[in-house]
Amino acid sequence: MGELAVEKHVEYILAVEKRKDSFESVVMDHLRLNGAYWGLTTLDLLGKLDTVNADEVISWIMKCQHESGGFAGNIGHDPHILYTVSAVQVLALFNKLDVLDIDKVATYITGLQNEDGSFSGDMWGEVDTRFSYIAICCLSILRRLDKINVEKAVNYIVSCKNLDGGFGCTPGGESHAGQIFCCVGALAITGSLHHVDKDLLGWWLCERQVKSGGLNGRPEKLPDVCYSWWVLSSLIMIDRVHWIDKGKLFKFILDCQDVENGGISDRPDDAVDVFHTYFGVAGLSLLEYPGLKAIDPAYALPVDVVNRIFFSADN
Repeated sequence: MGELAVEKHVEYILAVEKRKDSFESVVMDHLRLNGAYWGLTTLDLLGKLDTVNADEVISWIMKCQHESGGFAGNIGHDPHILYTVSAVQVLALFNKLDVLDIDKVATYITGLQNEDGSFSGDMWGEVDTRFSYIAICCLSILRRLDKINVEKAVNYIVSCKNLDGGFGCTPGGESHAGQIFCCVGALAITGSLHHVDKDLLGWWLCERQVKSGGLNGRPEKLPDVCYSWWVLSSLIMIDRVHWIDKGKLFKFILDCQDVENGGISDRPDDAVDVFHTYFGVAGLSLLEYPGLKAIDPAYALPVDVVNRIFFSADN
């Protein structure tokens, strides 16, 4: 089956942050906070989070916060809910949520809920079920879920359910594995999974596995390592993960490694990046690969971090 090149992946992630003038770094400048979440969560799953300077990371993250309470993808950029959740998740990794004015962040997120229960990503008003998941996940981590109208949020997500059992980005939108994770994750966090037709959705999701063992996001598409997370986590949350061939998926992910220079790509022999490195390692964690920390399928954080948030003595 092959082995996970742990040390090479750690070296790759640490090197990405240092190469500020690389193509990858330049094109990711506006979403560096997302990149920090992908890279740092990967390091934590590998048991190597202590290889970075936590104080430096936290100091930079707080410089990305706006007066509104939301976070931008980098210093000097505009705030968005996509970057706000990454900021909260990274601070949770380091057990530093206490550096936040939690009510200020919660107020920013709450202000993005629309009358129909949906969420906008920022002040410009784009609506997407990704943002519903992010709002619910983020507020749950901050223990402020009561600040939004949860019932309306759930009803909006349910309105995005399709006849094939999947979910789209808005009502009537095509079912997509990424959106399905967002909707199922949000329903799981709010205790609303009874709205999901688990057999129907499970069938749609297991059909995403192709001959190579990899998973795709929609019918007739190529497999992509990132769906090792989006599909697998959803199957776990609805208790249908046994419907796919785990052994073949193991092999597909490991075949996407650059074992010489580190990193994981979308498909074998393609260029690696931090995004797919995270989702590849997260997928292996869901598959219980030996030596990896367990990851929570709903919160997309290591299980020990989630347990600390909700079950620590301080709470």
